[in-house]
Amino acid sequence: MVAAIALWWSLVVFGNITDYGTNFAFVQHVMSMDTLFPTTTITYRAISNPAVHHAVYIAIIATQIVATLLCWLGTLALLRAYRGSAKAFNSAKGFAIAGLALGFLLYDVVFMSIAGEWFGMWMSQQWNATPSAFHFLMIMIAVLIFLAIPDLDIDETEVE
Repeated sequence: MVAAIALWWSLVVFGNITDYGTNFAFVQHVMSMDTLFPTTTITYRAISNPAVHHAVYIAIIATQIVATLLCWLGTLALLRAYRGSAKAFNSAKGFAIAGLALGFLLYDVVFMSIAGEWFGMWMSQQWNATPSAFHFLMIMIAVLIFLAIPDLDIDETEVE
């Protein structure tokens, strides 16, 4: 599951780097708040400075790169510890948990909270990624919860 997330993150990063303009336009419109309901009164929060848009988008991509690397490192660590003891396997979860947690924070804090609520992304018919962000958030939290459950050696469990 961690490898699947790492692969997904790799594709996201690849797309954001090789097709910078597509998702940059998304960041630009969300931060500019130019497609919200015409009667909304929260547009005073808009940031229309292109330099800030680029900085935010680059920070998002950088965070995605770090999450990707952590998930791939976590995958390798888990594969190395797979046939070992439960204690060794549990100890190998650190990178994977860090990558998944970082991804969770990116989608929850940046996309759901800041973009979705502060910048009112949910009001935009064209630039609303709230459903997609929630979808990705749930996948990451499910894998994170599953991974965080401590594994036990067979001789440590009670067999009746």
